[in-house]
Amino acid sequence: MPQNLSDLIKVLPQYLIPKHWLSKGMHAFMRIRVRWIKLATMKTMIRLYRIDLSEAEETVLDNYPHFNALFTRALKPEARPVDSTPDGWCSPVDGVVSQSARIQGDTLIQAKCHDYRLPALLGGDIEYAKQFKNGDYAVIYLAPHDYHRIHMPKAGRLVSMTYVPGDLFSVNPATVRQIEGLFARNERVICRFETPDGPFCMIWVGAIFVGSMETVWQGKVTPPYGTMIQHWDYSDRSLNFEKGEELGRFNMGSTVILLSPEGQCPDLGQQTPQRRVNMGEALTQASSPTETMPRPSVDASDEGETDHSPKITL
Repeated sequence: MPQNLSDLIKVLPQYLIPKHWLSKGMHAFMRIRVRWIKLATMKTMIRLYRIDLSEAEETVLDNYPHFNALFTRALKPEARPVDSTPDGWCSPVDGVVSQSARIQGDTLIQAKCHDYRLPALLGGDIEYAKQFKNGDYAVIYLAPHDYHRIHMPKAGRLVSMTYVPGDLFSVNPATVRQIEGLFARNERVICRFETPDGPFCMIWVGAIFVGSMETVWQGKVTPPYGTMIQHWDYSDRSLNFEKGEELGRFNMGSTVILLSPEGQCPDLGQQTPQRRVNMGEALTQASSPTETMPRPSVDASDEGETDHSPKITL
């Protein structure tokens, strides 16, 4: 069967199913505490997705309160050494580099015959989009078996966060090839950072069954799923993060997009397509020793979620 037809067959049902309701249902299911249900689910998913528990800080399944705690598990510090290249970028997540290129004006390539525009990706903020004109970008896809915490790719300060409501199409390769402007259509969280080298942006793209996205500074962002763009200004707070520090987490699989201005990090747009990366691995061409950088101490023993501020209702 031709790939295009195969992709179309996989994608068409997504237009018909209630994606937000299914994601809410997944959010609840992932937090079931009935012992036999959670253990059966965990064992099935470990076998199905070949999840490597030897890297986890907690290797005893019964010690996880629910399946979500396993899915967002913390890893042993030595499992993900962080690249120590001065001023270099490291991968913020485990995943596969699905796209990497120079931004053509304000246009990013999604897949063959499909592209999208920076202003649309950034929630309509035309002025902010101008900072990344002719810059570089990389898109990293997280599969369900991947480590699902998100870390800082380089040292810097968070200046603001924007939640953009949207659809919840899958972000798997077949859907990326079929749905034009997918990353600018799906729900997403836009994190703006400043560094001594200039600004950079990280976009967390939601997807079907991604039951929640949360940050270490604001707690749970979704659900509930909003209907309006929401913006948080942190210019009066010292939200400084070191390279490799934890920023937040996804449920299930999803996608992270990194944007850098023109000339700041050309290597970001020169990643090998379909390259497998681990969190902390260098995204620059220069090789260097690695070291384990400090990460925030986050306790996932209760809900498997962080909440360092009051919950927000979007």
